[in-house]
Parts: sequence; structure tokens; C-alpha cells
Amino acid sequence: MAAGRINVKRKNIKPVIAAIRIMDLKKISTAFIVIVLLLTASPWTVQAQGEKEPQEFLETMYTLGSGDRLKITVFGEDDLSGEFQVDGSGYISFPLIGEIRVSGLNMRGLEGELVERLQDGYLIDPRVSLEVMNYRPFYILGEVNSPGQYEYVSGINLHNAVAMAGGYTHRARRNRAEITRTNPDTIIENADHSTVILPGDIINIRERFF
Repeated sequence: MAAGRINVKRKNIKPVIAAIRIMDLKKISTAFIVIVLLLTASPWTVQAQGEKEPQEFLETMYTLGSGDRLKITVFGEDDLSGEFQVDGSGYISFPLIGEIRVSGLNMRGLEGELVERLQDGYLIDPRVSLEVMNYRPFYILGEVNSPGQYEYVSGINLHNAVAMAGGYTHRARRNRAEITRTNPDTIIENADHSTVILPGDIINIRERFF
């Protein structure tokens, strides 16, 4: 009788082992799919992950231009500190130094430029900080209820921009847009809701096909 019980147990174990093997194969297949997706992830996916810190993104990627208003502080030098408007040619007029071309520089680049110029015969160890008080506007066109020019708000993404423009029309292709970016000069063809918007961006919400 004992032997019979053992045989019965062995017969019941085989389906269990087979099921375990199937589960293992499923796990391996799932892991393989995940690895393939990670390896074939588009550059845009990587970029979107890098856009989690909007302020850092602005400081490193955003290039200054006409229409920006800057607050420049030189520590311990009140006469050199103040607000400066970038003119139509991309310049600001700075005390002691004179005209400085800022168009095309990012915020950190301008800080470095000011430190270098001030060290050249004016200050021994200048410490400079920079803040953009007013960014130039962005534009949203196409299938939104109120297309046009909008004041830039630091850290906004495509979802926020569409909301500012009154939302999508019923004809809009939702969750995707084309963004023409002037700094640097690029076109983002399939921007999604998490895409960070920069000052001067031109957003085009396209019409859906059906």
C-alpha cells in the first residue's frame, strides 16, 4: 500500500513540474521582451526621462535671445547688479563691460562670460548669479480652441500648454504634437504630453485622420 501511495504522488508531481517549467519559460520570455524594449528604446524616450528637472533643463539647454529679461547679481557689487533686457540684436548693456552678446548662450554660459570679463581688470574674484525674470513667449497653433501666443511659465510641458490654449478641438490628434524649437534649432515630430516646452517653441497640434 505504501508503494502505491508513492506511485500516486509521483504521478501528481509530473503535471506540477510541467507547469513550473511553463511558468519559468513565461518569465524568461517576459524578461527577454523587457530587455529588447530597453535596447530598442527610441532617443526620444531617453530624452523624456532626462526632462524630469525642468529648471536644470532650462539652465543647460535653453539659449537666451531677444525678449528675455535677466536679473544679474554680482555679489557685493550693487552698482553692477540689476535687471537687463536682451535687445532685438541679442545684446545687453552691462556696467563697466559695455555691450555683451548673450543670444545663443545658455544661462551658465552667460554667467561664465560675465565672470571672465569682470576678472579682466575690474574685480579680483567676481561671483555672479543669473535669473531669467521674463522669458519670451511660446506659440501653439492648429487644433486647439484658442491658438496663439502665450506667456511662458517655467517648467510647463505639452499637457499644460494645451490646457492654456483652451484644450483640444474635436478634430485634434491628441497626445501628439510637432514642436519647432529655435534653441537649439530642432523639430520634434512626435512630442507627447510629458515633453518640456521651452520659451520660443512653436507647437503645432495636428488634425487626426479619422
